[in-house]
Amino acid sequence: MQDKEVLKLVGARIRVLRKEKGLSQEALGEKGGFHFTYIGQIERGEKNVSLINVAKIAKALD
Repeated sequence: MQDKEVLKLVGARIRVLRKEKGLSQEALGEKGGFHFTYIGQIERGEKNVSLINVAKIAKALD
């Protein structure tokens, strides 16, 4: 599996979970302490998100 594929898979999973919770990118960003554009970049697989930030996003998604 290539790096870009991993980023896209992680981003897609975050998007699915966010939508299941009924959260906008802005709302998730606020809960996790991020700007909504950063959330969008992660969901599109454009950012190589750190494990620390993945943990913050996971906490924000409960």
